[in-house]
Amino acid sequence: MFMLTSIFAKAQFGSSASETDVINKRWHAYWITVPSATNDGYGVYLFRKSINLATKPNKFVIHVSADNRYKLFVNEKFVSLGPARGDLTHWNYETVDIAPYLKAGKNIVAAQVWNEGEFRPEAQITYRTGLILQGATSAESTINTNNSWLCEKDNSFAPIQFNVRAYYVAGAGEIRNFNNQIKNWQSEIFEDSGWQKAKQIDLGVPKNILGAFGTMSGWMLVPSVIPQMEMKDERLNKVVFFDGRITIPTGFPSEKKEISIPANTSTKIILDQSYLTNAYPNAIFSGGKNASISIKYAESMYTKFPAKGNRNETQSKDFLGRTDSLISDGSNLQKFTTLTYRTYRYVQLKITTKDEPLVLNDFYGTFTGYPFQLKANITSKDQEISNILTIGWRTARLCATETYMDCPYYEQLQYIGDGRIQALVSLYNSGDDRLVKNALNLMDFSRQPEGVTLSRHPSYTPQFIPTFSLWYIGMLHDYSRYGSDIDFVKLKVGGTRQILDYFKTYQQADGSLKNVPQWMFTDWVDNTKEWRAGIGPMSANGTSALLDFQLLWAYQVAADLELKLGNTAFATQYQKAIVQLKKTIRVKYYDPTKKLFADREEKDTFSQHTNSLAILTGITSPIESKEIAQQLINNKNLAPASIYFKYYLHQALIKAGLGNDYLKWLDKWRENINLGLTTWAEISDVDKTRSDCHAWGSSPNIEFYRTILGIDSDGLGFSKVKITPYLGQLTDIGGNIPHPKGNISANYKLENGKWKIQIELPKTITGSLIWNGKTIALKEGVNQLNF
Repeated sequence: MFMLTSIFAKAQFGSSASETDVINKRWHAYWITVPSATNDGYGVYLFRKSINLATKPNKFVIHVSADNRYKLFVNEKFVSLGPARGDLTHWNYETVDIAPYLKAGKNIVAAQVWNEGEFRPEAQITYRTGLILQGATSAESTINTNNSWLCEKDNSFAPIQFNVRAYYVAGAGEIRNFNNQIKNWQSEIFEDSGWQKAKQIDLGVPKNILGAFGTMSGWMLVPSVIPQMEMKDERLNKVVFFDGRITIPTGFPSEKKEISIPANTSTKIILDQSYLTNAYPNAIFSGGKNASISIKYAESMYTKFPAKGNRNETQSKDFLGRTDSLISDGSNLQKFTTLTYRTYRYVQLKITTKDEPLVLNDFYGTFTGYPFQLKANITSKDQEISNILTIGWRTARLCATETYMDCPYYEQLQYIGDGRIQALVSLYNSGDDRLVKNALNLMDFSRQPEGVTLSRHPSYTPQFIPTFSLWYIGMLHDYSRYGSDIDFVKLKVGGTRQILDYFKTYQQADGSLKNVPQWMFTDWVDNTKEWRAGIGPMSANGTSALLDFQLLWAYQVAADLELKLGNTAFATQYQKAIVQLKKTIRVKYYDPTKKLFADREEKDTFSQHTNSLAILTGITSPIESKEIAQQLINNKNLAPASIYFKYYLHQALIKAGLGNDYLKWLDKWRENINLGLTTWAEISDVDKTRSDCHAWGSSPNIEFYRTILGIDSDGLGFSKVKITPYLGQLTDIGGNIPHPKGNISANYKLENGKWKIQIELPKTITGSLIWNGKTIALKEGVNQLNF
């Protein structure tokens, strides 16, 4: 039993230093808190511990976590941020080697812990305020959290709620009164004799074991499977507005320059990053006792809410945004940065001085995000391809921190529908699968006793979109093809069976779904009255072609997954359901007059969504697929797919044989560019979109490689490669993508009427090239071909 538990933990969460002690035994460290801290109220708390070392160690590994969040410092150096978001039954801790920050003699380990209480982001699950830190072995045990740690509440913080006429759940701004701050609390020279001893809550308990009397701690600790976030300073680009009461030095803010604000003056400055970013703002200022500095952050400015117009234009526009507010204590070089990052292109500074002048010494950002490394590349004379890839990758990066996110400004929630596309972007562009596996873990952990997953996780408010559970099956299937850890897939496949069992309870005798509860979201569809809140048209009796098609598709990918994993019994079972559903769908929804599949049994509404899924599920013959594909392009009466569902629309068109036209289908992306966006908007109405940054629109960062260059997986774990290029009018293009065993490159050049093709595969990997209907075998290494 112990061995099975260890294998299970390692497969899901990865290895951890001193695994036996940390994963399989109660910790020696306590969860601690400030004695006066409320369990769940807003507060920021400081912790310190002095340790003495005879010599500077070569290695000093610690495990650290907190609730809600922490920043850890060693000898005043920032070393860790966390914990990576999870849930109470999977509460992450980070493992950090702090040896590089230690020295012989006295060392100060310090942590800032905060609980945002009722103002916390929707994605933040919580039990109560606390900190835990444990040395990996007895050699590091002097650092373990207990009542030898000292602590105090930081009373300089208060929340500012951001109210906007849109769904916003990403947290409050901060009020910082520097008159009340505790200065230099991380330093060796700080006098902490007046600080309180920390209050012990309970010993740390890993998920693998039970606490006293068979109960669990409030936090079931697991090792985080993802790395620390990237932190990189970046300067804002330019000033787009100031009111003339001050002088802006040449070069500010792209260069470090000081701005002086006289006493009894109120002034406003608007800065432009020139592109959207996630960053910790850094404001350094001096003097100006009791002066106030208001900092607002916006993705874009508004012509008149909710209309935004061209994002590059700022004149006569309104600035609405999340706000931080600072009060100066009058001292030199005060430094402000936020507890959590801010998302912005534009920043508004409003500074009001009292009886003393204030100097703004500097203002810049520190970019943060999951530390993806871009390893894919396309070489082409078509600048538009490069531009779309750059914007798509920026969008994907801003929607990826400790989890994938739908958007960084408004929600920061990991939805399955978004996550499937984001995961493929990650695999095709970086090859880093850690955030993909983390997402699959969290989605799997959210699965309810009935079998269905939550639509998003982590989220302290449960939300159900059962159709997203079907896309989860597709996401796991994607990972089985493009990822490398098949043992991980084998652990997760049981969850897909439970999801399909859930849907079986709503299948009728003919296999059709009826009256499935909760939010059966498919896509945001504009200007079509039969689509309500993203739910497609429903038949009067509670059935829907859209839902039946999505279930059919899920059965198909599940059957393929089970078959490739050697689970033939499940594959056979699913195949029977597939045969039945295909027959039922054809009878119920196909309109032979229009040569289309209707959205419901009444056959009075039709959409790109239903007919895209008809092609993707193979219910149509090759001739029918081509006919439907033409209507998908030309029939303006079909309810249109948004930038999100165009991923599936384009897949259908490619399957119908129209892949050479892929670049012709990107008008929505071109509209984004023409309106000055530097990331892809959430919905098709680019002018009035709520969010300017949704990575479900980054599908070109998949298809430029998979469709145009043609690079695709043809086996479990990318064990084989199939290359089917759709070059359209391109005559000179090449590129590469990362592969679990190296890189795959494909280069195409037309010279004097002859194609010169070079394909390079990693060692031990073989595959095939499909060219003009012919299949050519590819060997490992370089393949030179001429046609």
